[in-house]
Amino acid sequence: MTRKSKKTHETEETEESKVTEGTRATERGLRLTVLIGESDGWHHRPLYSEIVHRAHRAGLAGASVFRGIEGFGASSMIHTQRLLSLSEDLPVAVVIVDTEERIRAFLPLVDEVIGEGVVVLDACEVIHYPGREESR
Repeated sequence: MTRKSKKTHETEETEESKVTEGTRATERGLRLTVLIGESDGWHHRPLYSEIVHRAHRAGLAGASVFRGIEGFGASSMIHTQRLLSLSEDLPVAVVIVDTEERIRAFLPLVDEVIGEGVVVLDACEVIHYPGREESR
């Protein structure tokens, strides 16, 4: 919902509102990033896969997994993809973006499965682009 300022007649955006600019819509969201190791697991399944499937079942907008090429965590051991020191525990980031309400409701499902790692929450602006039909 938008409201107009009496003084300037500019459109101000409330926190929950959507603004349509041409063919795209913008809204506020929350980005959940779970930083874990590639070898972390949950009941004989990769932990990143378990988180993605839980997000899917929870009806979240989407989830992506990114594999790092080098990094270190609480153990201070550097894990790298370089040929001479191939690691089986590269850093992994699971990124999920949705509304703040839906992400916060999902957090207990992450708490159930994460043993060691870091969860980061970032406020963000989400721009939705509608699908385009191609005429051939």
